[in-house]
Amino acid sequence: MTKKLISLLTVIGIMSAFVTGLYAAEAPAKKKKQTPQGLYLTPKEAYDMIKANPAKVLFVDVRTPEELYFVGHADGIDKNIPFKYVDYTHTNKKGKGFASAKNKNLVAEFDKALKEKGLTKEDPVIVICRSGDRSAMAATELYKNGYKKAYTIITGTEGDKDKKTHKRTVNGWKNDGLPWSYSFNKNWFQYENPFCNK
Repeated sequence: MTKKLISLLTVIGIMSAFVTGLYAAEAPAKKKKQTPQGLYLTPKEAYDMIKANPAKVLFVDVRTPEELYFVGHADGIDKNIPFKYVDYTHTNKKGKGFASAKNKNLVAEFDKALKEKGLTKEDPVIVICRSGDRSAMAATELYKNGYKKAYTIITGTEGDKDKKTHKRTVNGWKNDGLPWSYSFNKNWFQYENPFCNK
């Protein structure tokens, strides 16, 4: 009986290693896109992982609500939890962009989203942004707060810039031809922007 049990556990271990390997993009070259847990997905890997078991994966877009509203989003996201909020009425200290503030409630909002979906910190969480920087930072925060499977989509929704045109046409969810939407779901946007109600 012991030999059969050991054989069965060995087969299960090999199968789980194979399944995990299906969803394992290489580490990105850019340091900004790297995470301590090293859980990376291409958009196609993320799409396949979500499609295989949508009820057991939390899929979150961490861009600003304005980006989702005006640029669109990956079809099938569960929530929008911004990594940063932007104040479009003021420029930043360098004068080269808008003022922004990191979302102080990021982890709490992910915790709430997990609970609403009936999941735990042991379940896969997939994070996406525009090009992979913010999603890596968000996944790192989640990992530091006990999330065991916080994945980042390495090329995000719009991907990297083309070296000649400097436009985001190289890769990313949208450029890879994966399901894309411009629909609006008010339930995604249940948080307080620190720049509002000033």
